[in-house]
Amino acid sequence: MMFVIPYPAIDPTLIAIGPFAIRWYALAYIVALLVGWRYCLWLARRWDKEGTPVASQRAIDDFLVWATLAVVLGGRLGYILFYNPIYYLSHPFETVELWHGGMSYHGGIAAVCLAIFLFCRQRKIILMRFGDLIACAAPIGLFLGRIANFINGELWGRPSDVPWAMVFPNGGPEPRHPSQLYEGFLEGFVLFIVLFMAQRVPAMRARPGALSGLFFLGYALARIVSEFFREPDAQLGFIFAGITMGQILSLPVAAVGIWLLLRARSRPAVA
Repeated sequence: MMFVIPYPAIDPTLIAIGPFAIRWYALAYIVALLVGWRYCLWLARRWDKEGTPVASQRAIDDFLVWATLAVVLGGRLGYILFYNPIYYLSHPFETVELWHGGMSYHGGIAAVCLAIFLFCRQRKIILMRFGDLIACAAPIGLFLGRIANFINGELWGRPSDVPWAMVFPNGGPEPRHPSQLYEGFLEGFVLFIVLFMAQRVPAMRARPGALSGLFFLGYALARIVSEFFREPDAQLGFIFAGITMGQILSLPVAAVGIWLLLRARSRPAVA
């Protein structure tokens, strides 16, 4: 029999008191938003001292509400539209059952971008510079979200004989890649370190949009690579020639990242 690492079956519900329940999935989003908010405040103070002002503390505090709504609504709507529109047309009341999973990171990113645009327009904040600040914190949410996927035992990987393969409770008898952990490592941990190191370079901060471009391109590349190990959604399968929906959606994200990087490079540095 092939050696596999036992899947650490963790109850998706952290605490349940009667009908009230706190689930790891929801907790991951809450913690990600709060930690990301505090990280943005820390970065803003640091950038301000080094001559790269972004936004006031009050503005960053206020944006937390915008970001929360964008992540939840955009992530859910993106999943419904990109991955399972027919099912939710037939089961409309299930659209609000977020505790069962079903969030699209591409949809969440798109909604946060729209929220940043509207917020900056309302508050008269420099769009690209504020976007750079939020981009630096975004991998925190990506990392914790993937850990929540792993705890939920969802979005597992393709069958594999690697020594660290796992048998997921709902993934059949075959050992599979723990692709949620791959994605959490690449999209979350690695991308966070890359952006953290990049924002320490004055030339990057002096070119608004450069950090955002780096985030978009880094996320797209990490997602495309991770998708080669992830089992496609059952209702979609491979779109064509072994290509998944996640990889297709990542192509425009990569294009936006490249455009932002080229745009930032072609413009003069600002204080």
